Amino acid sequence: MVFIFNEEYYMGKFVAIGGGENGHHNTKYETAPFDKEIIKLTGKTTPNFLFIGLANSHPDYYFEVMDGIYAGMYSCKTDYLRYEDIKHKDITINKIKNADIIYVGGGNTAKLMRLFRKYGIDKMLIEAYNDDKVLCGVSAGGICWCDWGNSDSEIISLGNDRMIRVKGLGLIHILFAPHIVTQPNRSESVKQMMKRTYRVSAIGLDNAALEIIDDKYRILTNDNNSAAQKCYWKNGKYITENIICAEFKNVEELYEKC
Repeated sequence: MVFIFNEEYYMGKFVAIGGGENGHHNTKYETAPFDKEIIKLTGKTTPNFLFIGLANSHPDYYFEVMDGIYAGMYSCKTDYLRYEDIKHKDITINKIKNADIIYVGGGNTAKLMRLFRKYGIDKMLIEAYNDDKVLCGVSAGGICWCDWGNSDSEIISLGNDRMIRVKGLGLIHILFAPHIVTQPNRSESVKQMMKRTYRVSAIGLDNAALEIIDDKYRILTNDNNSAAQKCYWKNGKYITENIICAEFKNVEELYEKC
């Protein structure tokens, strides 16, 4: 079955990153191609970069890392949304309105979405989408823009081994599954999750990013270990397709599901 898409599907600039180290704790800086593309999408040499680290238990340190990249390496004007900020609607609105790039960090997706909805940030971010800002993020920060996400929120908060499905903002019409290769339980959990997830395909990424510009998409990679998969059930069979593509393709191919 092929779905008919209306114009709302053909808007916006997204970069949803499915994994890769950002250089913290002396790790390899693997996300450089994604960070450079995010900045390029603004069309500005010194864009305003807003970081949202609410999914993480150490957002101040997380911002220091991102500030070192976006301000220190790429000369962006950086700011971040603090826990105390979100209690004041006017502060949150102004920070989002002033941003050219809104980057959501990784962590606990379920916690992130609860905070978004509690403080009305979900509605503010949808308005930002309509204002043609570059919306991006890694892991939980990639999930948040999508219909659904394959999330390790309970592993983070409860210490169990259960992956859960988390509802995002619904701006990208997929189930997003980051770390699809490097976390061994991801792939099987996506397979089971898709049995009860209808009308969308799962997109699983690792060391790769999904870039969407209006009605086109492509997969950004950083090395030979990058992975990008489209996963869905068809006629009782689970299908996994390799979708790594450097050139832009029609976004209907991404959303199309049988």
